[in-house]
Amino acid sequence: MPVLNIARLGHPILREIAKPVDLKALTEPGHNELQRLIDDMIDTMREEGGVGIAAPQVARSLQIIIVEYQQNERYPSQEDIPLTVYVNPVITHTSKETTSFWEGCLSLKDLRGLVTRPREVTVKAFSREGKKMVVEAKGFLAVVLQHEIDHLLGKVFLDRMTDLTQLAWAEEWETYWTEKEPTQSPEAI
Repeated sequence: MPVLNIARLGHPILREIAKPVDLKALTEPGHNELQRLIDDMIDTMREEGGVGIAAPQVARSLQIIIVEYQQNERYPSQEDIPLTVYVNPVITHTSKETTSFWEGCLSLKDLRGLVTRPREVTVKAFSREGKKMVVEAKGFLAVVLQHEIDHLLGKVFLDRMTDLTQLAWAEEWETYWTEKEPTQSPEAI
């Protein structure tokens, strides 16, 4: 499958509200453009080292997001997320409790920003097979889902930041903001 070009900040599609996916077209047997797009998005997300991707990020105005996380070097301490495709996702509930997380984005490559979001969300969507799904997510998965669904609403993580002094290039973020592993174990000291 081909790796698709990532729409970078400044591309107008990143500021548009994505169109709903026609579920009949999604589940149509045979040569299916939507299923091929989903496969290409998966390959693109993996090639770029992403945790999620939304169709607008590959210049398609469609309500499709994909998430997957398995020991990605961008977020080494987070729990695994199985590969999941969400079609026409909608957040139907958010918790009052929040969490702050240093987010990055394939469309804003090499930037990290501290974003505060609800700690838990409920998302209703359809699978790539057109089956209804309801996902109750918390922690890292909740953050990833909100980030990707924002792309379908014409938003990027910068729009959710309340303090732009908490924005950094990835290299500087790793140097100055991340906690470093001790150089020696406590037993050796």
